Amino acid sequence: MTYWPALMIPQNTVSNPKATTNLIIVMGVSGSGKSTLAKALGDIYGYEYLDGDDFHSAESRALMAQAIPLTDEHRTPWVAAIKHRLQSNDSQHIHTILAFSGLKKKHRDELRSAGLRTIVLYLNGSKETIGDRITSRTGHFMSPALLDSQFAGMENPLDEQDVHLIDVWPPVDQVIAHARNIIDQHLVTQTHTSSQA
Repeated sequence: MTYWPALMIPQNTVSNPKATTNLIIVMGVSGSGKSTLAKALGDIYGYEYLDGDDFHSAESRALMAQAIPLTDEHRTPWVAAIKHRLQSNDSQHIHTILAFSGLKKKHRDELRSAGLRTIVLYLNGSKETIGDRITSRTGHFMSPALLDSQFAGMENPLDEQDVHLIDVWPPVDQVIAHARNIIDQHLVTQTHTSSQA
C-alpha cells in the first residue's frame, strides 16, 4: 500500500444520504488507531461503538495470532456478521461507530449496502509510524508480523464518495479534532438539516 498525502483527499460526502440512522466507519490497517479514535468519537456523539475485531471467529483470531493472513473465505462471514448487526441497529435507529480494517473495497461496499447514512474516516500513515505503535502495544491478538500483508492488501479507498482521509501522525487530540470537523460538516449537520426539511 502506498502512503497517500492528505492533499489528495477529494471533496467527498456520505453514502445513503436519505437514510435516518448514521454510521461512522473508522478504517485503516492494524495499529493505525481505529479503536482509539472510534471509542473517543462514540463518547463524543453518543453513538454505539462496535469493534470489527469482535466479530471475528475464534479460528480467524487464532490464524492472525500466528501471523497467518486471512483469506476471503474467512472474511466473508465476518463482514456478513457486521452487516447484520448494522442492519439491526438501523431498525432500532441506533447511530453507530465502527472500527473496521476495510482492506477490500468489496467489504466496504458490503457494509454500505446495510443502508445506513455512512461516512468513512480512513486513517492513513507510514508503515514506520504504524509499525512503532504495533510493537509497543499489548493485549491484541493480531501478530505485528501481519502489518506488511495489511499494507499490501489495502485497496486505495480515496476515490470512494464517502471516504475522508485522516493522517495518523499528529497527537491523538488533533486527530480527534480533525475527525470531528469532518463528521460535523458532512454527517451531523447534514442529518439535522434533512430532518428539518
